[in-house]
This record gives sequence, structure tokens and C-alpha cells, in this order.
Amino acid sequence: MAQGGAARRTVLGAAAVAAGAGIIGLGAGPAAASGGGAGPGRGFRDLPYPTVIGHRGASGYRPEHTLGSYQLALDLGADVIEQDLVPTRDGHLVCRHENEIGGTTDVADHPEFAARRTTKSVDGVPVTGWFTEDFTLAELKTLRAKERIPAVRQRNTLYDGHWAVPTFEEVLRWADREGRRRGERVWLHVETKHPSYFRGLGLGLEEPLARLLRRYRRDGRDAAVFLQSFEPSSIQRLSRLVSAPRVVLLSAAGTRPWDFEQAGDPRTVADLVKPEGLRWIAGFAQGIGPTMDLILPRDAAGRLGAPTTLVKDAHAHGLLLHPYTARNENSFLSAEYRKGTDPAAYGDALGAFRTYFAQGIDGIFTDNPDTGLLAAEAFRPGRRPVND
Repeated sequence: MAQGGAARRTVLGAAAVAAGAGIIGLGAGPAAASGGGAGPGRGFRDLPYPTVIGHRGASGYRPEHTLGSYQLALDLGADVIEQDLVPTRDGHLVCRHENEIGGTTDVADHPEFAARRTTKSVDGVPVTGWFTEDFTLAELKTLRAKERIPAVRQRNTLYDGHWAVPTFEEVLRWADREGRRRGERVWLHVETKHPSYFRGLGLGLEEPLARLLRRYRRDGRDAAVFLQSFEPSSIQRLSRLVSAPRVVLLSAAGTRPWDFEQAGDPRTVADLVKPEGLRWIAGFAQGIGPTMDLILPRDAAGRLGAPTTLVKDAHAHGLLLHPYTARNENSFLSAEYRKGTDPAAYGDALGAFRTYFAQGIDGIFTDNPDTGLLAAEAFRPGRRPVND
């Protein structure tokens, strides 16, 4: 890993950096967090600030959620590696961004599984394809991963077919091996995908996840893992099963978490990012993972507008912020950071990442950990922004 143990910095140094770097909205920073009992002052002590999270690994360079993508993210220096979890028919947790796997595996090339192509309603949205819950683990292991967005990341197709779909237990074993080899903990950021949907199928995610975390000693207050979900009730359930740090993910302001939809809870994400909503989240989580648009909204022309007060408000309630998702390509950048007209070409990603970090966020999900780390250098203890 690029940052060795001696080079790591505690997140408690964030306030001092903010003063020197002109970062807005930090105040006392997340060190005061105590929601649910984990508290960044303990569990996050060996993470640098700001933290760079390898989104689905290094998915800008390798097919997402493969051991190759995770390994490259770690080798590039990512501080935390993300996994998304969905179940197989026989109850194993595997790493896929979605349970529909037509776009991320070669399942369509397997005639023996042709009849399993179907349409399902997942969180109220009709989806057609092949679904992990219709496969045993042994069947799923006959498939190979492929690049999800080949039109944007054609170079990643070089690795199509090279890796299998990993189980979460395989990832835990990999992380333990790498931790021993490197002499420092390998942090994970683990999301429960569509937890209410799967619970309705009798394939609840939280209990098997908690069992694996306990088995691999990642269930405690100081565990090198964040647990995340777009459904607050999943995080609440996990808070009763394990003490590991927890993060509530937040989508667009006008949306409602699916568990809220099912329960008849009228609150939207816009309500949850208000002080009252943040206070509620702080009762069972240590952080939030908002879409970057909740921090830096885009105007009608696709340019970044004035920042909201979310960073300041979240920190005031002791919550850290891990927004998503920073990427290098023009198609994902706001208008002022795009270069040329090719949506797959790289824009001024470093400039965009620096703008994100300047808001005082505690970390960021990125498909390009090397870009994130280069931009983060200016905001880490002992450094000043290059444009200051």
C-alpha cells in the first residue's frame, strides 16, 4: 500500500488541516461522533484524512468487484476497498453491484442458463436479466466477470473472463492475507444491496454478514470495516448484531429509501440531510455516504453550484461523510472539468477531486484511487493545497 503504517494519519487531525487549507465547514470534525457507540476517535485511528475508498475496487481499470480490481486498488494505495453484497440461492454472500448479472458476467454465453433469464421487480423497478438469487454458488462460480460499461472503459475489456465472482468470505481471507503481508490492516467498506427485497425472499443479508464478520474478527468497535446501506433499517439491524462502524448511504434529494417506501415512512433524502434527519441517523450510525450532488449541486448547465451546508451539518452531529462517486471520465465530471467532447476521455479529474476535498469531506469513493490519492495529498496533515 502506498501509505505504510508509519505514514498513516488519524482522522482527529482533520480540524488542524482544515484551518491551514481553508476547508469549510469542519468545525471540530467527526472526532466527536458517538452514534451507535463506535466513534471515529477509536475505530478510525489508522485511516488517513481524507480517506480514499476504492469504489468496487479499482473499477476504472479492472472489471468491478473482482479480486483483480480489489488487489489493484490496494496496490495503488487505496485506504479502503469497497464490496457490494448480494446472496446466492443457497445463501452465500457474493460481491456484485447488483443481483442482476447480465451486464457484469458472461452468463448470457452459457446456454445452460438461458432459461433463467427473467424479469423481476427489484425495489419497485422492473429489471430483466439473470439474478444471483436464482443460482447456487457452485453455478455462479462457472461464470466469469466482465466490464460493466465497455463503451466508456474499452481498455477494461482486456480482462473480461479473467476473474470469477468472489464470495465475501474469499474477500475477507484476501484482506487478512494482505494485511499480514503488509503489516497493517486492510479496511473494507461493505454494502448490503436491496436488503428489504432479499429479506422478502428469505435471503436476509444482515445475519450472514454478521456471522462472517464475527468469524473474521471484524465485528467490533475498532474493526477495519465500514458497513453501509441505502436502507437505514439495514444499518439499524446491523447495529444490533455487530459494533463495527456504520454508514447510511443517501441518494438524490427527492428519493425515498426503499424500506421507507415499504413502511409508509414519508421522509425523503431531503428530510434526512436536514439537522433533524442527521440527528436521527447519528443515533445508530457513524457516518453518511451522500451522492456528491447533495454537497455540490449541479446547475442546469451541468456545472457545480454553491455548496450546501451538509458537510457542516453532518459534522455538527458527529457524522463523517464519505460521498460518492469520483471518476476520471468526462461523462462523470461536471461541465467545467470536462475536456473535449469524447465522453470516455479523461477530463480535469484532479481539479474536480481537489474541489471535492476542499469541501471538508472525510473521504471519497472513487473508481480511480490513484487520482484520488494524488488529489488528497494536498489536504493531508503537514501539506497545504497546491493552489493555496
